[in-house]
Amino acid sequence: MLQTMKVLVIGASRGIGAAVVEEALAAGHTVRAMARHVDRIAAREGLEIVPGDATKPDDLAPALDGVDAVVMTLGINESVAMLWRRVTLFSDATRALIPLMEARGIRRLIAVTGIGAGDSIGALSTPERLGQKFFLSEPYKDKTRQEELIKASSLDWTIVRPTILTHNRASRDYRVMVQPGEWRMGVISRADVADYVVRALTDPQTIHTAPVLARGPVRQGRSAPLQTETAAP
Repeated sequence: MLQTMKVLVIGASRGIGAAVVEEALAAGHTVRAMARHVDRIAAREGLEIVPGDATKPDDLAPALDGVDAVVMTLGINESVAMLWRRVTLFSDATRALIPLMEARGIRRLIAVTGIGAGDSIGALSTPERLGQKFFLSEPYKDKTRQEELIKASSLDWTIVRPTILTHNRASRDYRVMVQPGEWRMGVISRADVADYVVRALTDPQTIHTAPVLARGPVRQGRSAPLQTETAAP
């Protein structure tokens, strides 16, 4: 029997967040979509839309009422200022969220960061590392702080680290690389990231893992059990 949940998606108005909303609804879950700009979210059955700032506990607290799980998919607008301006959105929002979830007994958290955050920086080649350091240093420093906060919590967390994102349709054909020795750069569609996130929600084997996702030869059909790579190909 399908296990359905009421899921809060933070950062639901675009990108991976919007894709998670669609995928979760298609899977039969009830979704509460939270974003600053809710005018971008179309109303439909099974979806509750709530405006709010993810860094403010007063906005997060009512959004958490009655939910079973939280998916955090925050993003920032790309700009030249990212080269020097300190980014704190990811860690600020996580710092506000975790105590509220712990106090309410909401244990399941899935957060989308990216390859290059935390210890996955070791998966990047020297040119990739230099490119990320030059163009995305500040956002990824904060994604690393976000991951550290999540790992230090008492929650049943999963950290999802996509590789380079595309706008392609879901292929359901991607690699879930859990072990550090498997991590590599690649590409993956936002829709496939959403597919993994929604399937991971109800898969206890994904708890306390931080996989890297990339398009690959491992077929993962919608009805198949969630599979992860455990050995190098």
